Amino acid sequence: MKHSKIPVAQSIVSLCLSKEITQVVISPGSRNAPLTIEFTKNAAIKAYSIVDERCAAFFGLGIAQQTRKPVALVCTSGSALLNYYPAIAEAFYSDIPLVVISADRPVERIDIGDGQTIRQKNVFENHIMYSANLYSEIVPVETITDIHLKQKIVESRRHNEQEINKALNMAIEHSGPVHINVPFYEPLYEMVDEQTVTPIQVAPRPTEQEITDTVLQPYADIWNSASRKMILVGVNPPHVLDQEIINWLGKDASLIVFTETTSNIEHPDFFTRIDNMIGSLDDDGFKQLQPDILLTFGGMVISKKIKAFLRNYQPKHHWHIDVKKAYDTYFCLNKHFEITPTTFFKSIIPKLQQNVSTYKEDWLSIRSKRDMLHTTYITQMSWCDFKAFDHVLSSIPNNSILQIGNSSAVRYAQLFDINKTLKVYCNRGTSGIDGSTSTAIGAAVATKQPTTFITGDLSFFYDSNALWNDYIPKNFKIIVINNSGGGIFRILPNRDKNTDDFDTFFETTHQLTAKELCAMYGFNYLTATNEEECVFAKDQLYALNDKPSLLEIFTPRKINDEVLLNYFKHIK
Repeated sequence: MKHSKIPVAQSIVSLCLSKEITQVVISPGSRNAPLTIEFTKNAAIKAYSIVDERCAAFFGLGIAQQTRKPVALVCTSGSALLNYYPAIAEAFYSDIPLVVISADRPVERIDIGDGQTIRQKNVFENHIMYSANLYSEIVPVETITDIHLKQKIVESRRHNEQEINKALNMAIEHSGPVHINVPFYEPLYEMVDEQTVTPIQVAPRPTEQEITDTVLQPYADIWNSASRKMILVGVNPPHVLDQEIINWLGKDASLIVFTETTSNIEHPDFFTRIDNMIGSLDDDGFKQLQPDILLTFGGMVISKKIKAFLRNYQPKHHWHIDVKKAYDTYFCLNKHFEITPTTFFKSIIPKLQQNVSTYKEDWLSIRSKRDMLHTTYITQMSWCDFKAFDHVLSSIPNNSILQIGNSSAVRYAQLFDINKTLKVYCNRGTSGIDGSTSTAIGAAVATKQPTTFITGDLSFFYDSNALWNDYIPKNFKIIVINNSGGGIFRILPNRDKNTDDFDTFFETTHQLTAKELCAMYGFNYLTATNEEECVFAKDQLYALNDKPSLLEIFTPRKINDEVLLNYFKHIK
């Protein structure tokens, strides 16, 4: 097997393999040639080639999202590296492990006028778990005769190996992005037949803390004395809780469990549509819902309404469960359990009692009424975004993957009782519209399960280079809700939505369609402009599996906001 002649490239790939990092997304370049050679010549590595670095990073993030293992990203020097930043920020806030490996010029070549050169050292310092800045190797140590120079090169190599180990272990232990910056001298393309290094290996360590009965008992006592408890679950991968724990929580009459589509936790008595429940409450309703104890786990919460409610009607106690971090989202956090949710519940449930209370029963009754009002409202509404989401969300095949774009798409999804057999994902770490398509494609490649991606028009066109990709599965489906602009801005308060400035700078109206993109990238293209066409097109969408398929659904631009705002008035 061929290897790059440059030892540090060999060390990086060898240490990646030792930690079971076997997938790499490479963007073309010359300075990163030693890394590209070393990764692609190794049969144990699955390498993907994606030109656009921003798309490449989100594609890798999608793979890591599904495998829960680090994915390596490799790019050349200069601005190429900066294009990774949106995905790195998303990985940082979504706890997804990425290993960014950037080629660089040697330190003495920075800021002297060389092309494709920027200050790459610690460039992601605000959104990275660890930055490893390696030393250059001019020549292999084996060719050096001067003992002092040889010792210096050996020390540099050991430094590099320690830094590589530290970065890779940090990605694994803390499930987040890390950056390894590697300066290379030319020549870059020379190869050797045998590996010339055997890097030291430092194994990652488990990070979950132990929790004792002594620590838990006071919190169990508080829990047992409270008649109104609330659990709010944010973003989670599937199977984060054992079903036995879920069933126990579902039986507690004094406990309300609020989940979102991205929580991936299901029980018949959990409340899955938060905004439907609280969107039309008055002061009395909020006071009746206000919990004594709020217990949270999972990532970011989508609902702005639940955030506003809990900030204004604060619980006496807010506890958060997460091995890594705890955000004071509701301004009343007073305990962080640095363990997994499963460990927490398995440890504390034997100490808990299920109190007699009408708290959950009362709100289940309200839920039942809201569900009926929801159905009647959809039946009577004209063609719009809301009705389009009702159609597409109900047609996704069982036991498949649903990826959702940000902005309007993921917020509409929260208003529906989505098929419980689906695994649901969305980039909620930074909640940006950039990269959602690329992430969905990377996830589909990794999981090999049928995947549907639902997105808005601006998000789709923004990330259209995601389709410039040779790896998209034939059963991958995209549904674009095209309302000719950023419709979510029409819903925001205190906006003047009937001016040219609003159309241009906020809603950003357009007449673009995905038709020509589908022709260019080899997608089946389907379209619908009304309810009847949508019913027919969505059946066609899932029947076509000869190549990836896209359904573009056109909705009226100017009625969607009124339909949505009137919805919350209707379900009071």
